[in-house]
Amino acid sequence: MLHYQLGVIVRCSRQKPLVLWAPACHMSRLTPLQEYQERVKSGKMMTDDRQLQTMKELDALYHRIQRYKPWYKSGAGGGGFFSKLFGSKSADVEEDADDPRAGSHAPQGLYLYGSVGVGKTTLMDLFFECCTTIKRKQRVHFTSFMTTVHSRIHEAKQKQGPVDRAFNSEKPAPFDPTKPVADIIARESWLICFDEFQVTDIADAMVLKRLFTHLFRHGIIIVATSNRHPEDLYKNGLQRTNFLPFIALLQQRCKSVQLDSIDYRRIAKSGDTNYFVKGQTDADGNMNRMFKILCSEENDIIRPRTITHFGRDLTFSRTCGQVLDSTFDELCNRPLAGSDYLQIAQFFHTVLIRDLPQLTLDVKSQMRRFITLIDTLYDNRVRVVISASTPLDKLFSVTAPSGAMSDSDRALMDDLKITHGSSSVFTGEEELFAFDRTISRLYEMQKREYWEQWAKHR
Repeated sequence: MLHYQLGVIVRCSRQKPLVLWAPACHMSRLTPLQEYQERVKSGKMMTDDRQLQTMKELDALYHRIQRYKPWYKSGAGGGGFFSKLFGSKSADVEEDADDPRAGSHAPQGLYLYGSVGVGKTTLMDLFFECCTTIKRKQRVHFTSFMTTVHSRIHEAKQKQGPVDRAFNSEKPAPFDPTKPVADIIARESWLICFDEFQVTDIADAMVLKRLFTHLFRHGIIIVATSNRHPEDLYKNGLQRTNFLPFIALLQQRCKSVQLDSIDYRRIAKSGDTNYFVKGQTDADGNMNRMFKILCSEENDIIRPRTITHFGRDLTFSRTCGQVLDSTFDELCNRPLAGSDYLQIAQFFHTVLIRDLPQLTLDVKSQMRRFITLIDTLYDNRVRVVISASTPLDKLFSVTAPSGAMSDSDRALMDDLKITHGSSSVFTGEEELFAFDRTISRLYEMQKREYWEQWAKHR
């Protein structure tokens, strides 16, 4: 029999950002380097010189911030009573100007990048666990963080109400909604660890420079993991020239550390599997058997369920307690976003995905949703059971799209005055890059150890 323990806390998007995984460090008196060495010695981690060098960087940061107290350093250049009274550029306006030295009064953070499965997240989590004396901290997936940011920006705009005007000016006083949002984040945390720092959404790209300028002025320190070098973030994205100042700011405030190693997820792949290939096994029978076993541990009946989120109803036809029995079409062939998948991760501890097809560039929208879904479920330690038409290592077929560009993509390109092939948004380059990570994570999600993790981190 399978035994589960689950405590679910569902929070409104307007509340404090969800700390997706923050396990306590059982050796709180050890530094990150000492903890890493203990885990290697005990056999919990493998000896890896490249991981060791990265761990030394994290350990050095740990020591730099032990006595650090964040404080706010304005980027404004002055402006007195009369300059404000007569509508000239105020301090608030000047704070919105480019400030490449924002946060220079604080210790420099770290940006860990490298290929998938090499241990970036593991090392960052170890560092986070050892920072036991720091109370204002959070560890969060970057996609989840930005979902909360956009929600708070919307609230800030609503609270602003009618625009203020200087009495001698017809123009409204400028309002930057990212500043009050940054103020809230800074009150909650001054050490933020971001997992999977990536930028593929133009809405994220356009607010990051202003948001992080304000955060760094508060003395915020960030540690981030990513599969991309900072200069490759949002590569070939729409209006990328407006994003480039953020890259410069990020590199100023974070030391870039490359970690290239072997993909431990594939090496650690267990013989047990919850990924069933049609034609090679009785996939439908195995899925039905797994669902029956999981349902036997739930205090509920099999029934449809509706989750209300941002005023929309997300309806699923087959659930039992905290188990979702779904299909690829139900999860990825309708317009769901990262925030929707986060709701699924909060409501269910196990998700069955039936009829997963081989993914090609002909179905980019569905592919993007599947990548986001797996990222979200993985980061929340939600378990998955999958039936698919192809083996896991052949799930993604790297071929050029067979059909013509969709009318919606063509209309968007015309509106933005860009040519075909000039943006990775349309060529599928971002999906090609992200799918390596998805495959690696799906391998890890088949392991027995992964299935046992969710109870420890809920």
